[in-house]
Amino acid sequence: MPRSFDYVVVGAGSAGCVLADRLSAGGRYSVCLLEAGPADRYVWIHIPIGYGKTMFHPVYNWGFYTDPDPNMHNRQLYWPRGRTLGGCSSINGLIYVRGQKDDYDHWAALGNRGWSWDECLPYFRRLEHNELGEGPTRGVDGPLWASTIKQRHELVDAFIAASNRLGVKSVDDFNTGDQEGVGYYQLTTRRGWRCSTAVAYLKPTRHRENLCVETDALASKILFEGNRATGVRYLQGGEIREVRAHREVILTAGALQSPQLLQLSGVGPAALLREFGTPVVADRAGVGANLQDHLQVRLIYEVTKPITTNDQLHSWTGRAKMGLQWALFRGGPLAVGINQGGMFCRALPEESETPDIQFHFSTLSADSAGGAVHAFPGCTYSICQLRPESRGVVRIRSTEIREAPSIQPNYLATDLDRRTTVAGVRFARRVAATQPMAALMKREVRPGADAQTDDELLEFCREYGQTIFHPSGTVKMGPAVDPLAVVDERLRVYGTRGLRVVDCSIMPTLVSGNTNVPIVMVAEKASDMILDDARSADRHESVSATAIAAA
Repeated sequence: MPRSFDYVVVGAGSAGCVLADRLSAGGRYSVCLLEAGPADRYVWIHIPIGYGKTMFHPVYNWGFYTDPDPNMHNRQLYWPRGRTLGGCSSINGLIYVRGQKDDYDHWAALGNRGWSWDECLPYFRRLEHNELGEGPTRGVDGPLWASTIKQRHELVDAFIAASNRLGVKSVDDFNTGDQEGVGYYQLTTRRGWRCSTAVAYLKPTRHRENLCVETDALASKILFEGNRATGVRYLQGGEIREVRAHREVILTAGALQSPQLLQLSGVGPAALLREFGTPVVADRAGVGANLQDHLQVRLIYEVTKPITTNDQLHSWTGRAKMGLQWALFRGGPLAVGINQGGMFCRALPEESETPDIQFHFSTLSADSAGGAVHAFPGCTYSICQLRPESRGVVRIRSTEIREAPSIQPNYLATDLDRRTTVAGVRFARRVAATQPMAALMKREVRPGADAQTDDELLEFCREYGQTIFHPSGTVKMGPAVDPLAVVDERLRVYGTRGLRVVDCSIMPTLVSGNTNVPIVMVAEKASDMILDDARSADRHESVSATAIAAA
């Protein structure tokens, strides 16, 4: 007989670990958490600079590739996704960013009651332990750490000073709702170690008798009785297994695999499901649609003197110093990852009232994120458009869960996306050409001095643009009148019962910044919704039982 739990959570990533903790707290409800990957025992997961070690890891990273994108010279772009406890929070760039107040107010304006900034803020405060201290928008009692970078770097300081000269103010907190400014990022680290959701939420709860965590367990199908989700079929150790859910199945598999699993289980566009002979449980056109991502464009500069992380990594004395800094003090480059400097600004100020571009400034350079660093002293100005209009799609290729879905990002499909991205490249060049940054820049390696016109810069973006790892929107939250909405404001899947989705796929529009902290907030908020619904159901059953007994 299959084992039974109150809740089956599919995917132990940024959201799944939160739900496993919150739903099992108090011991009233039982939870089974299924994770397709192994436990997070690889040491480089936990050392912040290990981001470079996990970027292409064949075990801890799904290593997806998109379909050829006609807007990007038909390139197939590499899309890493976490495949271990903690999911992407175990392999990401550690940046602690919430997005803008307007992002969430826009969600609410689209008809998603309860999702305005003011209504989400208590959950942001609840989840965090912020080293800046408690404030109107900051929390200090939560499990997820927001740590400040304590060791300043000459290049980052110059980046900030140059941006100040261009009219961008300095800030020490990007998360007040306003966001505009330049400064050092806060990171999801704790005393020099990565603070993934597996570390923050799951590790302290693993001893609970009402929580079962299954690793190397690949969910292959949601089980339905009629339109009610009753369990999950999964592959583990070469065997097909099943687990039953008394109350709910909750998908937290991410913006690529949650829609894939829904489609394989009969929830999605009916025509697509019939193409693969899948019985239709719920015809939802929006499953896999509305795909959004931040396109990253990386400008690379050679630096005038050997002060970069490139130089440290290419020198045995530099590597030894880095190792000692971390081993003795949990400090230095190993403790802060790749990107230290951040900026949110307006590349098209006449068209945007809030920042439309984000910078990740790095004291190293490589051809791609996580790639081998260059032999010369180098730094990287990474820019991305915050609110792209372009929309892509995720669709199954077969009925086999182990076959990656078709991913069509459709980058730079609109005029605004193209103009904003090119304007962002131009602004990055202005920063590099402004003192004190200019004195440290020896030459522009990429795109190079030959690229000057808008068309030439757009070609550079098409040729070298990459994901910044924020796919979202493929199981859109929205009111029932929205033909592409898949979940309601309580994240329940339309046309089904006992099924929710809680991950980046529910975002109706992409937040203005990195997505890890926002999805932790979504999971915190969802946990309250799920528990409220459970308590209401319990009260209803109690009242019904009392009425029957009285009769």
